[in-house]
Amino acid sequence: MKNMNVMVLSLAVCLAGCASQGSMDNVRNDVDSIKTRLFAIDRDLSDMREESKVSVGAIEKGFKSDVATVRKMSADIQATIDSTKSDMQALNGKLDDNVVAAKKNAEDLARYRDDADKRILALEGQLLKQQALLDSLLKAEKTKNESAVAAPDALYVKGLDSLKAGEVSAAREQFTKFLEQNPKHDLAANAHYWIGETYYTEKNYEAAILSYQEVIKNYPGKEKVVAAMLKQAMAFSAIKDSKSAKFVLKKLVEGYPKSEEAKKAKELLKGIK
Repeated sequence: MKNMNVMVLSLAVCLAGCASQGSMDNVRNDVDSIKTRLFAIDRDLSDMREESKVSVGAIEKGFKSDVATVRKMSADIQATIDSTKSDMQALNGKLDDNVVAAKKNAEDLARYRDDADKRILALEGQLLKQQALLDSLLKAEKTKNESAVAAPDALYVKGLDSLKAGEVSAAREQFTKFLEQNPKHDLAANAHYWIGETYYTEKNYEAAILSYQEVIKNYPGKEKVVAAMLKQAMAFSAIKDSKSAKFVLKKLVEGYPKSEEAKKAKELLKGIK
């Protein structure tokens, strides 16, 4: 700025020697104007320097604050890392303990498994012995039952043989004895039917009707029921009880329409008035 002032003064001196008084006044005015502008520029520069100082200070302050924040975050992260390392070391220690415990448990389990296998083998041996004993008992019981069944079956067969041979009274006696000894036998319905047949053969129709009724009433579902109904209707017809005969025959046809006895019943119905 001082060099600028010197230059201005030198210029003014030179001009003073060469110019008139009016020109000198003009020059002085120009110089004053330039000085005024230079002063304003110098002032503006000072203000800018102050503002720059303030801005730089603020930036520096903010930078320092950011640096402090970053340092604090770094310290916190480092602390977290250290804590995590400690936790990992503790977990590794526990893991080692768990591995040891698991190994021990596996050894104990293997030992228990061996003991269990031995016990199972022993139990299987006992079970096989018990099963063999049970099979033996069941076989003996079956043999006993077969022997017990053989006797009534033989008596029933003997009654059939007597009936085929025409020995009606003997057959009835054998079937009656069979029923007395085995009232719930699977052949009980058949025995009652054959007793009815012995009476029917002897033309004792009333007794035959009662024997057939035993089959119809007490053994529903047995195959001899249909035959007993047909023979009962025939017995009713023989004693001139047409009404009862028709009733039984119609019931037979309605209840067992596809049976052979139903076909015969239809034929008989045509002949009954």
